[in-house]
Amino acid sequence: MGITKSFTMALSSIVSNKVRSLLTMLGIIIGIASVIILVSIMNGFTKEITSMFDDMGMTALTVTITPRSIFQIEPDEFYEFVEAHPDMLSNLSPSSTVSGSFKTEDMSGDDAISGTCSGVSEAYMSIQRLNLSFGRFISYADCENKSRSAVIGTYEALEMFGTCENAIGKVMKINGSPFTVVGVLEEKEDSTESSSDNAVYIPYTTALKMNGTNIVNQYTVDVVNEDMVERAKALVESFLLEKMGDDEYYRVTSLKSLIDTMTDIMGKMEMMLVSIAGISLLVGGIGIMNIMLVSVSERTREIGIRKSLGAKHRHIMSQFVMESGVVSCIGGVIGILLGSSFSMLAGNALDMDVAPSVGAIMLSFGVSVGIGVAFGFLPARKAARLNPIDALRSE
Repeated sequence: MGITKSFTMALSSIVSNKVRSLLTMLGIIIGIASVIILVSIMNGFTKEITSMFDDMGMTALTVTITPRSIFQIEPDEFYEFVEAHPDMLSNLSPSSTVSGSFKTEDMSGDDAISGTCSGVSEAYMSIQRLNLSFGRFISYADCENKSRSAVIGTYEALEMFGTCENAIGKVMKINGSPFTVVGVLEEKEDSTESSSDNAVYIPYTTALKMNGTNIVNQYTVDVVNEDMVERAKALVESFLLEKMGDDEYYRVTSLKSLIDTMTDIMGKMEMMLVSIAGISLLVGGIGIMNIMLVSVSERTREIGIRKSLGAKHRHIMSQFVMESGVVSCIGGVIGILLGSSFSMLAGNALDMDVAPSVGAIMLSFGVSVGIGVAFGFLPARKAARLNPIDALRSE
C-alpha cells in the first residue's frame, strides 16, 4: 500500500469521525496558535523599542562626570580629544539641564508649564537625530555668545502659542528670563506632556550661566558608526580615567549596549513563553496518542481482515502513522491561521506593528508534524503487531 492510499484512508477516517478528530486536534491548535501569537507580539514589541531608541541615535555615548576638586574636564579638552580621534568619534555636545517653568508674557503663573530644559551645543541635533518643522536649531554663535535662544517641542509650541508656525520669533520665559524661540521640533508622538514632544533646548553656555556654574558634568559623544561603539566607549573611558584618576567619578553609557541587553532579555522571555506554550503541543500529542490507541481498539477486526488478505507489518504501521500525522497537520494549519489572525488583531489593539513570525510558523508546524508522527508511532506499532487470528475473533 502506497503513501497516497494511506493518506486517502487517513482522511476518510478523520472525516467519518469529525467531532473526535477536532477534539484530538485541539491541543495542537491551541499550542501552535499560542506560540505564533506570543512570538509575534514579542517581536513586534522588540522592534517598537528598537525603533524608538534608533530615533534617538544608536551611535551616541552619554558621559556623566562627577567633578572632584581640581580633577574636572573642560569642554575645550573634550573637543580636542574628539578632534584627535576622527576615525572613531565625529561629534560632541556638552550638556546641562535647567529645571523650572516655561510661559509667555500673556500666561499667568498657574498656566506655566513645569519641566526641564536641556542646554546643548549645535552638534546635539545630528547626534540625537532631531528634525525641525520650523526655524533652526541652536547654533555655534548662540553657544559662544550665551544667547537666549530656544528650540521647543510641539507640546510647548501648541500650549504657549497655539500653533507651531506662530512660535518662531516669539518670546517665552524660562524661570522668568526671556528667550526667543528660533525653532520648533518635528512632532514625534502625540504632542502631549508625557511624550517626547515635550522638550526645550537652549545653548549649554546659557544653561550653565542660569545654574550659576561653569562646570559641565555631562557630554554626548557621537561615534562614527554602530560597529565601533564598544571600541569608542573604551577609548572615551581611557581618556576619562587619565583625567579624573578614578573610574568612580564618571560613567559612560551607550544606547546600543542598552538595546543589546534589552534584546537579550526579550529573547530569553520569548523562549520562556514559547516553552510554556509548547506544553499545549505536548498535551496535544498525548491526546493524539490516546485517540489513536482507541482507534486501534475499535478497528481491531478491520486490521485482522487486512492482515489475512496479505497486508504486511509496514502497511499497517504506515496507515496509522499517516492518520496521526494528518490529524496533527490539519490541527497545525488551523493553529497557524488562528495564531496569525489573533497576532494581527493583538497588534491593532496594542497599536504596534505585529506581523506573524515566519520562523515561529515554520517551527511550530514542524514540531506539530513531528509530534503527530512520534505519538502515533506507539499505537501504529500496537496495531501492526496484532495477531490476525486474534484480531478476527475480536468483536
